Formats: sequence, C-alpha cells, structure tokens
Amino acid sequence: MAGKNIDIGSAFERAAAQFRGLNTAEPGQWPPLPKAAAWIGAAAAVVVAGWFLVVKGATEELEAERNREPQLKADYRSKLSQAVNLEELRKQKLQVQEYVTQLEKQLPGKAEMDALLSDINQAGIGRGLQFELFRPGQVQVKDYYAELPIAVRVSGRYHDFGAFAADVANLSRIVTLHNLTIGQPGARDPGGVLYMEATARTYRYLDAAEVAEQQRAAAAAKKAQQGARK
Repeated sequence: MAGKNIDIGSAFERAAAQFRGLNTAEPGQWPPLPKAAAWIGAAAAVVVAGWFLVVKGATEELEAERNREPQLKADYRSKLSQAVNLEELRKQKLQVQEYVTQLEKQLPGKAEMDALLSDINQAGIGRGLQFELFRPGQVQVKDYYAELPIAVRVSGRYHDFGAFAADVANLSRIVTLHNLTIGQPGARDPGGVLYMEATARTYRYLDAAEVAEQQRAAAAAKKAQQGARK
C-alpha cells in the first residue's frame, strides 16, 4: 500500500514538474501535459464565449418569439376572418363611399355659396317674412370643411317662422339654425308681428388649395410642438 502511495506521489510530482518554468512566449516547446491543459482551457473559453455570444442571444430571441406566438395566432384568426368575409367587406366599403359622396354633394363649394345664401333668403321671403338682418359672418375653416355663420333677424307670424325653418331644413344643401329667439309683440313690432333671431350655419367642402393649406398648417404645428418638447 505504501508503494502505491509513493508511485502516486511520484506521478503527481512529475506532472507538477512539467508546469514549472514554462516559457509563455514559446508554448510550442511546453511538455505534453501543459499543452493538453492549455487546449482544454482554450476549448472551455470558446464554449463559454459561444454560449454568451450566440446561444444565450438565440435563447432569448426564441423566448421572445414564443411570447409573441399568442398575439400572432390572434392576428391570424382576425385576418382569416376578414379574408373569409372579404367580399362582404368590399361591399360595405363601397356603400360607405357612396354615403360619403352623397354627404359631400350636400356641401356646396366656394363658388356655390352665393347661390345658397340666396336660397335661404328666398325661403324667408316665400313665407312672407321680412328680413331685418341677414349678415354672413367670418368663415371658420375646420379640418375637412368650412363653416359660415349667418346672423338672421326676420319679422312675421309665428307659424311662418316654423314654415321657414322647415324650408331651410329641406334645402338641398346642409343649413342648420342655432340660438333661435322669438320676441313678443312690442313697440318695435306693431300689429302683433313677432320677430325671430337666429344663427344659420351652412357648410362647404374645402377646395384643393385650402386642403393643402390646412395640411401645411398642421405639419408646421406638429413640428413646432416637437421642437418645444426638445
């Protein structure tokens, strides 16, 4: 037993002796055991580096794709449902486009506004109303249309006011009445004649130049807002 211990000790001593006095500048001249240890260490370093640089990144990417899988499945089912109903959706799109076109036809262009104002005036005169005030205000340009308020004051009988409002509602173009006020007979309106004050609002679509101007203004406002945030 003692002989075996001596042999093992001698083997360790010989192995340790191979690692003494190594010239790091000349690894090719090293004894076999240090060479083998260096190769094993290099291989282990390559494996560890490969894990962190390649395998770990791929694992994280795989986990991220697995987390996306439920959302992708839901998107697929939604798109599959749309594909199945594609023909019906196309029909609905055409119906919406036709409806929008009909609404646009109810909005006059800039050149048609004078004719529309004349129609409103004629609607009152046709009901026997006397216009005391008919004053278009400042055009208010919105995102997709322009709005023109008109201050109106007419005198006449109560039922004629109602007929006038109905006639305005039945015009081919959109006109709405706001802030209606009907005054009692007084010294200003002899003979029991009433007066009605209201704001008529009519709308028109924007022409190409106005749309371009709106887009430029929106882009400039967005740019200014982004600059303020910085």
